[in-house]
Amino acid sequence: MILAGDVGGTKVVLALFEDLKTRKKLKEQRFASKDFLNFNDIVNAFLPKDIEISCACFGIAGPIVDNKCHATNLPWVIDGSELQIILKTPSVFLINDLHANAWGTFVLEDEEFFVLNAGTGKLGNRALISAGTGLGEAGFYFDGKNHHPFPSEGGHADFAPNTEEEIEIWRYFKTKFEHVSFERLLSGKGIGNIYQFFTQVKKMSELAEVRERMQKEDPAQVISEFGVSKKCPTCVKTLETFVSIYGEEAGNLALKFLSLGGIFIGGGIAPKILEVLKNGLFMKAFIDKGRFKTLLSGIRVQVILNPETALLGAAQYAVVKGKT
Repeated sequence: MILAGDVGGTKVVLALFEDLKTRKKLKEQRFASKDFLNFNDIVNAFLPKDIEISCACFGIAGPIVDNKCHATNLPWVIDGSELQIILKTPSVFLINDLHANAWGTFVLEDEEFFVLNAGTGKLGNRALISAGTGLGEAGFYFDGKNHHPFPSEGGHADFAPNTEEEIEIWRYFKTKFEHVSFERLLSGKGIGNIYQFFTQVKKMSELAEVRERMQKEDPAQVISEFGVSKKCPTCVKTLETFVSIYGEEAGNLALKFLSLGGIFIGGGIAPKILEVLKNGLFMKAFIDKGRFKTLLSGIRVQVILNPETALLGAAQYAVVKGKT
């Protein structure tokens, strides 16, 4: 029995896999992260009685050091040694959530991706960028035969404005945050912050319905809904700006990792705004790298559609590493 977990700033998803190849699960459950003081309580609440765990892996939003993680967007310290005691197995692995996402791409089918750019099909390193509660990034080193995922914290690197308007956005964000990282823009909260920039700084109009719903619902979801449907010009502008900056950073990542083997777009936001991602702004920003435009034009870019990719990746990691 394999225990896998996708541990994010908003929600935690745990699953017991009986057979990973068929994705057969004995149990799966979602928990609101904010409702728990620590991760161990969630594990105890989830575990059925008298179940023997052979191996476990948890993909967590945060850096992993010595099989321990101080979660980035949660007041939690998750310790693999404590989980070994709870689960009664030495095979407990903590990995970065994007590391888990990367492993998950190995088990997805072709129909679980949407191709934004076909590319030229070259072999080489790959990369993954994922905007959700935060911004995650990971790489895949190519050894000439196989790809080997590795984590990074690249989402916290400095945001580099690329246009006059983006310079204004940076200045606005600098008044709100000590450090303006790409995550401050490319995340759920980032969508809300970009929207505030256009309403408060650029004085764009705000629909009463949007304002009212944002007071009761997740602002990013409301803005995305009205932006995709084109019912609100300010929401449209917000999403277009978000997507353009998303493309810029994805292109940056492709250059840093020389990801000739492809770029994956993960996270919960991309599938919800797929229509905007398809309108050309993302790829225009992605390839807009001067002398490297031709190189980037040949990179395959795919959106991951399966929301359980990190969960599947954690299970896959547990199986592979549990055998070694």
